[in-house]
Amino acid sequence: MSDPRNLTGVWYGAWTANFPFYPNRFIANLVETHGQVSGSITEPDVNRPPAILRAFVEGARAGPEVRFVKQYDRAGRLSHAVLYTGQVNGTGTEITGTWHFSTHSGSFTMQRESFTAEELEEREEVGEQI
Repeated sequence: MSDPRNLTGVWYGAWTANFPFYPNRFIANLVETHGQVSGSITEPDVNRPPAILRAFVEGARAGPEVRFVKQYDRAGRLSHAVLYTGQVNGTGTEITGTWHFSTHSGSFTMQRESFTAEELEEREEVGEQI
């Protein structure tokens, strides 16, 4: 039986902080293999719209505990790394926690949709009928 908390997939997230940072949202595409997590994050640059910021993710998950570093790719205006620490719920559909870099910190949440095999089969059948 596979672990429902495996982080592989697309996650929709948001982070908040105190001044001088504005809250932001992001999309994370993660892959977990044997507890090691890697992937990428894309987020709007709220200080320079419509610019996009991109980052790489490296970290780990042990049971419900998640830790990863988001390293901005330097192609945009940011180049620092941010440490994310959180907990994934038992169904593997939400992660909540905190982030830190330098003297700054805040909170974050990430959600993903989860489908049972039966729900996916139903969606395929509906798609074929349309």
